[in-house]
Amino acid sequence: MTITVFAFAAVAEIAGCFAVWMWMRHEASSLWLVPALISLGVFAWLLTLAPSEFAGRSYAAYGGVYIASSLAWLWIIEKQRPDPWELTGAAICLIGAGIILLGPRPV
Repeated sequence: MTITVFAFAAVAEIAGCFAVWMWMRHEASSLWLVPALISLGVFAWLLTLAPSEFAGRSYAAYGGVYIASSLAWLWIIEKQRPDPWELTGAAICLIGAGIILLGPRPV
């Protein structure tokens, strides 16, 4: 469940930030801000669904999923294939996210 929540949160965050990017960097219509605000609101709500006792731990683990999802966005939406260095970095981040999320905790 956690990975699913993180994956949907990443898409919502990236889509919201991309909409702001289009408005600011490519001088697109200010109407791009409407889906940006909705998407970023959905992102924040989704992160609250992650089963973690502490927000910071959840956000830290989410970071690895966000990085990998950003590269998927780069490839699928922006049609720019990630290079081996980017893929290696994302893999390292996902390993780190797994350690943060699944590491044993004192009871």
